Amino acid sequence: MLLWKPGIMNGGPRIKALPKVLSWTVLVPVLAAVLLVFTWGRGIGVLVQVLVAFALAGAVLAAVNHAEIVAHRVGEPFGSLVLAVAVTIIEVGLIVTLMIAGGKGSESLARDTVFAAVMITCNGIVGLALLIGAVRFHLTIFNAEGSGAALATVATLATLSLVLPTFTSSRPGPEFTPAQLAFAAIASLVLYVIFVITQTVRHRDFFIPLTSAGEVVEAEDHADPPTAQRALLSVGMLVVALVAVVGLAKVETPAIEAGVAAVGFPPSFVGVVIALLVLLPESLAAARAANRDRIQISLNLAFGSAMASIGLTIPAIAVASIWLKGPLLLGLNATQMVLLAVTVVVASLTVVPGRATRLQGAVHLVLLAAFLFLAVVP
Repeated sequence: MLLWKPGIMNGGPRIKALPKVLSWTVLVPVLAAVLLVFTWGRGIGVLVQVLVAFALAGAVLAAVNHAEIVAHRVGEPFGSLVLAVAVTIIEVGLIVTLMIAGGKGSESLARDTVFAAVMITCNGIVGLALLIGAVRFHLTIFNAEGSGAALATVATLATLSLVLPTFTSSRPGPEFTPAQLAFAAIASLVLYVIFVITQTVRHRDFFIPLTSAGEVVEAEDHADPPTAQRALLSVGMLVVALVAVVGLAKVETPAIEAGVAAVGFPPSFVGVVIALLVLLPESLAAARAANRDRIQISLNLAFGSAMASIGLTIPAIAVASIWLKGPLLLGLNATQMVLLAVTVVVASLTVVPGRATRLQGAVHLVLLAAFLFLAVVP
């Protein structure tokens, strides 16, 4: 997202305008919270459902904006952690609220959402960024060491959390036992933290953007850190926005499930909707970075988002599963595993040379299109 998670280093965060009292980033969370008060526990009509959907999307964007400002205030690497945790709260909140509702397919919602996030980031964001960069600058140049390390971490996390449950035998079905789930959660968190340290402390130079001419991009001008008062305002608005997101997601649950069913899509497509909503700001940020000849930033955004989606969401869902009723299905089916395997192979061939053309971008986008099509027609 428009986030600076531990997959997003480019010499310092690029911050939007700081919040003003009457800016949309302040008004939207407040209005979303008011709407939540008036809709919670009540039956709502179609028009109100549409209004709630817009308020939900606006609250997500506002939360990301305020998280950026707080991150800029506290600095790296703590800023990256603040942003990652904020987005994970949004993603987990959406997943848990839908799982609590207990609709059809809710037992596999965490798997569907995390897998969708991996496919959207590693194919959609990467492919879009490479295509934009190649069309504009003919050849995209990036740091193979950093991008390769990030991709290897994503592949390992995906295998531990999404592939292994299909093949373990202690419990029937694509489900971990409590001990196996605890191991996968701890391993995911450990890998994520190690990558954070690698990217933000030990080997920051591996993640610095290069121009299309292969030159290292010097530190760019950034906005001055926000004042303590503005940072505190963003902290308050971030909390309000996160509460509004989770609450409105609960209110919108029947509409989301009914909408997916009405168009004839399988229940698993709800996870795709959640992933698209959560990753929208990051997709826009990656496209803008590619348009400025900063492909490394786009790749940092893509792989960093995939890492956070697995490395933080799976541990959070593991803890939440203590209170959730019913099974937690994490194992991918055969079609999903094929798509994941092809994505890892293609992404490896993309990042190893340290340069790419519009062909690689098109290949990744075709893989995304295949994922979306098969999510609708499994």
